[in-house]
Amino acid sequence: MPPISRGFRRRRGNEAEAEAERVPQGQYVTPDFPVLSAGPTPHQPIESWTFEIRGEIDEVRSWTWAEFKALPSERITVDIHCVTKWSKLDTSWTGVSLDTLLDGVDTSAAYVLAFSDGDYSSNLPLADVRDGKAWVAYEYEDEPLAPEHGGPARLLVPRHYFWKSAKWVRGIELRPDDQPGFWETYGYHNYGDPWKEQRYAGD
Repeated sequence: MPPISRGFRRRRGNEAEAEAERVPQGQYVTPDFPVLSAGPTPHQPIESWTFEIRGEIDEVRSWTWAEFKALPSERITVDIHCVTKWSKLDTSWTGVSLDTLLDGVDTSAAYVLAFSDGDYSSNLPLADVRDGKAWVAYEYEDEPLAPEHGGPARLLVPRHYFWKSAKWVRGIELRPDDQPGFWETYGYHNYGDPWKEQRYAGD
């Protein structure tokens, strides 16, 4: 039987084993949703909010908040894992899939750089935000996403440590090369796979 993670609530039999298998090594389960940010929470008027796709693309794509909210949305339930070692299971989000936003885009790019209010950014391979792997989420647990958790919208890429799910996201830049994001320039791992404990450069 796998070891029980710190903070894990004991359950009986197969239920406990199944939950433990969802928690990467070195993580503990919390019912809370800790707030971790590099700086103050930006407060941008929703009337001036836009989301943009730029870079290695024939024509820039851009949506206002009203246009973005009118796009087909999905409700997703996923586990999230923070580099500071907490995991939160069965979190529920509503947002627009990156597949929807990139539909019809012809690009030679291999990477994306998500950019946000507050000069925050995060980098990912393009393949890791396609095929049902990433969303721009604007609701959490059926409520508008709170500013301290990245509202009005944040990137959601649950396959990676949660710092890759950029808060206050305003767009993605399609790039031929991999440009490190905000935390990566401060020594965090460039890829950030929680199942490989890729927290810091060299892990």
